Amino acid sequence: MSEDQQPPGADEPAATADPGREWNLPWAEPFQATDPERAELAANFAGAIRKTGSLLQLMGTAAADRIGINATDLNCLNILSFKGQMTAGEMARETGLTTASITGVVDRLEEAGYVRRERDPRDRRRVVIRLVLDKAMRDVAAVFRPMMRDWQQMAARYSDDELRLIVDFYDRMEEVLRGHLTRLREPLPPEPLPAEPLPAEPPGEQAQEPTTPAG
Repeated sequence: MSEDQQPPGADEPAATADPGREWNLPWAEPFQATDPERAELAANFAGAIRKTGSLLQLMGTAAADRIGINATDLNCLNILSFKGQMTAGEMARETGLTTASITGVVDRLEEAGYVRRERDPRDRRRVVIRLVLDKAMRDVAAVFRPMMRDWQQMAARYSDDELRLIVDFYDRMEEVLRGHLTRLREPLPPEPLPAEPLPAEPPGEQAQEPTTPAG
């Protein structure tokens, strides 16, 4: 084949083995580390967390669609399942939602049969939201049961000490996420008002240089 009959793309640079290597993670500041291997490992750590977070959100949305509720209501139902019952104020603090938003969530979950409002037997002035366990186990837990089995198989691969380390990691991650959830739910500070321009002096009233009287 002559030079003027080269195959298409022959004059273009060859693709690298890993075309994504030169792409920096967006929305992330570079990790400060003197050791390049440590810096790459830290970047991979942050990237893994972000990927997992995105997949968990997609999984939650798909599960909510399968159950027949929206993703926010499913998240609140999940939070409620750890304690069995909570007040609206407690749910608002746990989720970062406003009390008004929680009221709407509870209304929808109660109508769907997943929770019910009850008077606290220890304090009749308090209203608690209680999980309807039978309904939740039948409709919600069944959707997640196959994934829970896979998680159990994953856990079986690790030693007790390794699992303690993983659990500690997620405890610390929960603290970080709760702090930033609070930060993002706070109202933004008001933007500073633009400075008003100084009024222009009327024509003919500009200050004049004093004149020296003739001697």
